Amino acid sequence: MGNVVLSAKNRQQSGSAESRRIRRSGRIPAVLYGRTGKAVSLDLDALEFIRGTKGISESTIVKVEVEGKSYDAFVKDTQRNIIDGNILHVDFYEVESGVVLRAKVPLIISGNPIGVREGGNLENPLHEIEVECLPQFLPERIEVDVSGLKVNQSLHVRDIPLAEGVRLISAADQVVALVKFAKAEAAAAEAAAAATGPAPAGAAPAAGAAPAAEKK
Repeated sequence: MGNVVLSAKNRQQSGSAESRRIRRSGRIPAVLYGRTGKAVSLDLDALEFIRGTKGISESTIVKVEVEGKSYDAFVKDTQRNIIDGNILHVDFYEVESGVVLRAKVPLIISGNPIGVREGGNLENPLHEIEVECLPQFLPERIEVDVSGLKVNQSLHVRDIPLAEGVRLISAADQVVALVKFAKAEAAAAEAAAAATGPAPAGAAPAAGAAPAAEKK
């Protein structure tokens, strides 16, 4: 479980006017959705929420304490004002202890691939994978070491080591990272290889080359 603890109050009234009043008081309207579909209306201290959730991922489990009750939950959605970026509303999704859950976990690429040092380019088309596990086994993020990748090599979802108790849901053949030359560099490399290769049988001599001596 995560170590983020947020204090909240039950919200008795709803509507846009009440939400504006809450925001003016330095708090944020929120809703906690339970696994059975029940929703609890809350409001949070804006500064505490911003500080507490800074740097967390979508798979981070936070603890929401509401007037004597405690809930483990994901921050499922954060709505912001498109002009000033201020948080307008937060949606939480409750996590039940002992019940298997599915979640998307961010992938963090680390290491300097061999292929990049040889002139290739690293591509990272996949940034998260979906897993299934009990809440206490859920990783906030998974680090993927790509330092061993050479040019024209790739790393797939099936190559990611998962902790015990964590089961992969995403397709195993998805590419997480690969190293390859840019198209222009690849074409130049092929042209250079062709130029240094052996001339085909019967090919005309290069311009300026002396003709071969005639056998007698």
